Amino acid sequence: MMLAEYEYLVEQGIKMVELRLDYIRRPVDMTRLLANRAAAIIVTCRRPEEGGRWMRSEEDRLVLLRTAIANGAEYVDLEHEIADKVPRYGSTKRIVSYHNFHETPQDLEKIYRKLTKMDADVVKIATLANNPLDNLRVLRLCRDATIPTVAFCMGEMGLISRVLCGKFGAPWTYASFQDDRQVAPGQVSYKVMRDGYNYEGITRDTGILGVIADPVAHSHSPRVHNALLRKDKLDLTYLPFRVPAEHLEEFIRHCPEMGIRGLSVTLPHKEKILKCLNVLDDTSASLRSVNTAIFRGDNGFGYNTDVEAAISVIGEMYEVDWKSPTAFADKSVLILGAGGTARTIAIGLQQRGAKVTVTTRDFPKAEALASELKCKAIDWVARQNYDCNLLINCTPVGMYPEMDESPFEATWLDSRMAVFDTIYNPEQTLLVKYARKAGCRTITGVDMFVRQAAKQYELFTGLPADQELMRNELKRATSAARY
Repeated sequence: MMLAEYEYLVEQGIKMVELRLDYIRRPVDMTRLLANRAAAIIVTCRRPEEGGRWMRSEEDRLVLLRTAIANGAEYVDLEHEIADKVPRYGSTKRIVSYHNFHETPQDLEKIYRKLTKMDADVVKIATLANNPLDNLRVLRLCRDATIPTVAFCMGEMGLISRVLCGKFGAPWTYASFQDDRQVAPGQVSYKVMRDGYNYEGITRDTGILGVIADPVAHSHSPRVHNALLRKDKLDLTYLPFRVPAEHLEEFIRHCPEMGIRGLSVTLPHKEKILKCLNVLDDTSASLRSVNTAIFRGDNGFGYNTDVEAAISVIGEMYEVDWKSPTAFADKSVLILGAGGTARTIAIGLQQRGAKVTVTTRDFPKAEALASELKCKAIDWVARQNYDCNLLINCTPVGMYPEMDESPFEATWLDSRMAVFDTIYNPEQTLLVKYARKAGCRTITGVDMFVRQAAKQYELFTGLPADQELMRNELKRATSAARY
């Protein structure tokens, strides 16, 4: 199986493959493993304390590593504790490695200096990221290295350093054969690394874009934006940054050092990021909410593309000029939900003359939003008796994976209403299906997502976005997530 997978990877153009001998249960024939290889080999055999599966004696492990060297493997990976027990021989290069599955230690730089003195051709450091700035600490090791250094963080928060270590000078990074075949926390497949994030095309000059959220793994923005960047052949890549709220300010302060030029901002940071930016556009200032940040020099600029996206698709549905202050003066709107999306859309509609009413299952939240916006709030149980022209769902009811629910019963819908469901996964929510069956005009969350992301792309790059490409990529991503 290992030989077959190795041959497949070589056929895919992979230039170097790590052979994890600790995953082989039967006796290893090193000569056969290394014979007639078409790509460089790193031979590794990890003990459980380094995240491996080696269960036999330590002496047997050392013999196996020495045998790999005797058979001319290009590289052999030696944990720092055993580096002095496996001598240099022939042309095989020594990777001296350090792994910490609990943290990125405070004395990381001291540990690194120690590793560089262990007759290493390459130093490898892999630590767990508990703070998004742990990534920057390991990337600095790559940037300032005196000998070739591969340093990155493990875990979901550490993904960015796996992708960016090459930009900072690492000779390579590590990826899995498949997404479900991780050998370390946070590892992604070589296909995602190569085709999704364009790892092999990243240089010191490559600009970084991304989305910041917590959690962030569910976001489809990287796939959508990277498809556009590839189409337009721009020297940029777009990454997911998991940033807990308590680390947001510190992270934003260090964005220039990491080469970050722009960020999509989503929950829970849309309001908290305001104090981290120097300049806000009129929309984000009035909404007190930012969904796009741009960095130029030492300055951070905040924008909000959510409201334009939502209001423009509503305007197109009604065939009116959505920029007009009276565009929706004849519309009565019921908004389900009282969170950030509900607030943003409500303000945009009010600014264009609409009569807005809000409701949510937590009535005090609906009252609080209504008080802020000086509009009406109704009890959740009364929502289906409320007469409105436009119904907007800003709740998670109907979202994947709970797709068999609707926040509004089908019997209360009729063709005089229009329905806008902000959920985009799935696009065809139960509410949208009910609405179409009732003859209502509908807007889906995909319509809003694509519109706001297209405006973000324009802010990031100065280029118009191919919205059809974005729509297709989003649909592929949500389909893959479900199946």
